[in-house]
Amino acid sequence: MKKLFLDIETLPASGEQMAIVKDLFEDFKKKKKPDSSTSLRMAPFKDDNSSFDGFFRGTSFSGDFGRIFCIGYAVDDQSTECLTGGEKEMLEKFWQIAKDVGVFIGHNVMDFDMRFIYKRSIILGVRPTQDLSFARYRNNPIFDTMREWEKWGSNGVSLHKLALALGLESSKSGGIDGSQVYDFFLAGKTEEICDYCKRDVEVTRKIYKRMTFNN
Repeated sequence: MKKLFLDIETLPASGEQMAIVKDLFEDFKKKKKPDSSTSLRMAPFKDDNSSFDGFFRGTSFSGDFGRIFCIGYAVDDQSTECLTGGEKEMLEKFWQIAKDVGVFIGHNVMDFDMRFIYKRSIILGVRPTQDLSFARYRNNPIFDTMREWEKWGSNGVSLHKLALALGLESSKSGGIDGSQVYDFFLAGKTEEICDYCKRDVEVTRKIYKRMTFNN
């Protein structure tokens, strides 16, 4: 059964959607309770929502308005690759690669990466080659290393922390983490982002093999 290890790096909404994001931010400010400690958790996006910049950057966590910068992947034990370029073209290539895959493997892939990919595919008119089940408490056709490590408990563990727990080199050793992707993008450091994404895929594959006693 073919396995696909994957990770995506994402960016905030594109400039052409800025007016929409500004309207959403204004709606959020009106609904937010100024003195409530829970108000930020009610925000439509993660990150610091108290300013427009924070709210805008937070769109990178949602496929509704955020966009995919790159898709890192590896099939079975093959070398790790990274899809870049136009978002629609990336998704078309991804779904062609994924058409005969049996298991999709990633860290927090069920709640983030694959949901993001499906949303962007629908928005951009790219028909997925597979209609995957997102049913909980199983590891096929999606094997989420974060969920499997916690055995579907309420806690989550970062890829960085899990790698260290297993004695593996963290993908953050290259001097970049997920919170810096947009800043690296603005600085034109696109190759560094792709390298980081590929390292995430490599670490995920090593973790999967440890968790399945296949190393």
